[in-house]
Order: sequence, then structure tokens, then C-alpha cells
Amino acid sequence: MSATPTRMTPPENTAAAGTETASALSRKALLLVAVAIALAALNLRTAITSVGPVLDEVTHGLGMSAVGAGLLTTLPVLCFALLGGLTPTLARRLGSHHLLVYALSALTLGLVARALAPEPWLFLALSVVALTGGAIGNVILPALVKQHFPHRVGLMTTVYTTGLAVGTAVAAAVTVPLEEATGEWRVAIGVYALFGLVAVLPWLLVLRHEPATGGNDRVIGPRRVLSTALGWQGVLYFGTQSSIAYIMFGWFAQMLRDQGMDAQSAGVMLAYLTALGIPMSLVMPTLIVRVRDQRPFVVLFVVAYLVGFVGLWVSPLSGTWVWTTLIGVGMGSFVLALTIFAVRTRTAEGTAAMSASSQSLGYLLGGAGPFLFGMLHEISGGWHAPMIMVIGMVVLNLAVGLLVGRPRYLEDVIAEREARA
Repeated sequence: MSATPTRMTPPENTAAAGTETASALSRKALLLVAVAIALAALNLRTAITSVGPVLDEVTHGLGMSAVGAGLLTTLPVLCFALLGGLTPTLARRLGSHHLLVYALSALTLGLVARALAPEPWLFLALSVVALTGGAIGNVILPALVKQHFPHRVGLMTTVYTTGLAVGTAVAAAVTVPLEEATGEWRVAIGVYALFGLVAVLPWLLVLRHEPATGGNDRVIGPRRVLSTALGWQGVLYFGTQSSIAYIMFGWFAQMLRDQGMDAQSAGVMLAYLTALGIPMSLVMPTLIVRVRDQRPFVVLFVVAYLVGFVGLWVSPLSGTWVWTTLIGVGMGSFVLALTIFAVRTRTAEGTAAMSASSQSLGYLLGGAGPFLFGMLHEISGGWHAPMIMVIGMVVLNLAVGLLVGRPRYLEDVIAEREARA
């Protein structure tokens, strides 16, 4: 395997394992897999975004300390970072389909059990169980798309990123009304286990199509990915976009309130910013995979970010809808980061390995962003220093995006590096 950048062939023509799997399945079976992928994606964020809206009720109901509440809000990043890197190894040993069934089962059981937990420590432990399922699903879904739909990567990436966005928005929007209607925060956060139960069922049918697991000693794992510049570019691109997004989700409403906007309006703006992820997920993946060079999309998202952030900084209240829309367009970089895993690899194995390395280390960078942003706000007593930090991260995102967006494939880069060694 020694292709050079000047003689590249599309990954669809060389992803043998994925093509064989796709051709081996009937049209009816592929439709089942597509539905199963969409339902799985719908569940990957519910364990996270269902807790935030009722965090006060959860902590008071359990008698959880401030330290426990802080740990609870940090657990998603820790689980995604620590467990995502193990996913390719687990997939090789168990099979990708079986592993996703186990992940969705853990997520479902974790959501139910933590809603019934009487003690803070048990709630935290069971949250880890639920988040483990989400962490594994994050990494394995791009690989399953590559495996079953090597010629429809854009379409199926649209399916699962849209499912991800819808699940995130629904859990964020519906949890409080459920808590108010039932008077029970436990019901409000536990009901999402039904989504997980529904998602598991089609995957049980898909298990019959699980390819045999192999024992290749030269498998592509995160270590081989991170031996390349392309691997680290993927980490930094995913990490910078994740950090910017987490900062906005955590601090956007507070910034607006400090500028004089009332709490309800600030909440509406945050909800609008979050909801913009749905149309971006619907539109962008198909466009991204149509071209060999993704750098124009990198520039598009960065320009939208910069105009939105500068506008928010200079005139936060006079053009809030415009600035929020532009920032939401900039957050399309998340969709690009997920799509990159497929368009920069030739095989499902390569997709899983790049997804694992980028997400595991990238989420660590993403988790540090809101902390540093808040610390700068506390030290400076204003928003100027934090906004300068965000703009600096956007510039870094541009720099690594221009590198990772170049047309080449991970397997070729690894082969070339090892041939020179």
C-alpha cells in the first residue's frame, strides 16, 4: 500500500472490507442498518443534556455537594476521552455490531438505574455506565457508516449527525417540561432510557451480519494514527472545534445576561444556537464528501465564527440574532470534524482508529476550554480576555483545518511513513 498524494484514488474504490460488507447485504438489510444507525445516534447525548436543565433539582434531591456537581458536569468529557480510545480494540475483539449493542445496553441501563439511585456516589457511578455507552457509540458509528455505506458516506453521515443533533436538542428542551409535569426529576431524566431500548432492537437483528473478527497484527489502532502528522491534525481540529462549542454552550447565555439581556431571552438565544446544529447536520455532510479538498469548508466555518464573535464582542445586543446565526454556522465545524474521519480514510478500520484518537484526545482539549474561559473571566472581571482566547482558538482551528483538509488518506500516510522507517 504505497499510494502517493498525486495518484490518489477515491476511498470508495479501495475500501474493500466496506464494499464487500455492503454488497453482501440486501437492500432491505441495508435499510435496517440505516435505521439502526439513526436510532443509535439519537441516544448518544441524552445522558448529558438531560441532566443540565435540572441540575439544581438533581443535586438537591440527592444531597450532592458542589464538588459532586462539578464532577457530574465533567464526567462526559472524561468518559469520552478515556473510553473512546479503547473502542477500536474492543471492536476487533467483539465485532463492531456486538460492541454497539453492548454500548446501547449500557447506556439504557445506566439511564434507568441512575434515575433510581438513592445516593450521590451511586448516581455518579451509574452516570459513568450510561456515558460509557455514549463514548463508544461516538467512535464506532463513523466506522459502521464506512463499513456498510462506502459509497453513501455523505448521506449516512447526514443521517447520524442529524440524529445526534436532534437527540441533543430534545433532551435539552423536554427535560424541564417533563419535570414540571410530573414533579419528579427522576422521571424526567430516566424516560430517555426508552429511546435506548428502541435503538437496541434493530441492532439485535443486524447482529447476523457481523463480519468475522480477525487477528491481524498490523491493525490500524490509535497508536499508529498518532505516529502521523495527519493523526495529530485530526486531534487538534476536533479538539479546537469541541472547545469552542463547549465554551458557547456553557457561557453564551451568561455573556448575554451580563450585557443586559434578560434570562428568558438569553435562554432562547442559547436554544436557537443549539438548534442550528440540526440544519447544519442535514446539509453539510453531503456537500463535504462531494469534494476531495475540504479546506474551503474550513475557511467558511472560520469566517462565520470570526464575524460572529467580533460582532458579539463589539455590539452584543443590537445584532444578537445575526451573531448567533453566524456562530451556529461556524459550529458546522463539528459536522466537518466527524465527516473527516470517513473522507480521510479508506477503510472502516482506519475510520474507527482516527475517530478514536481524535475524539479521545480532542475531548480532553474540549473540556479544558470552558474552564480556561471561565478562569479568564474571573481574573479579568470582564469578557474581553475570554473573547480574545476564543478568537485565538478559532485561528488555531483554521491552521490545523487547512492541514487536515488536504486530500490524502490515513492508510497511505501510515504506509509511506513505515516504508521510510
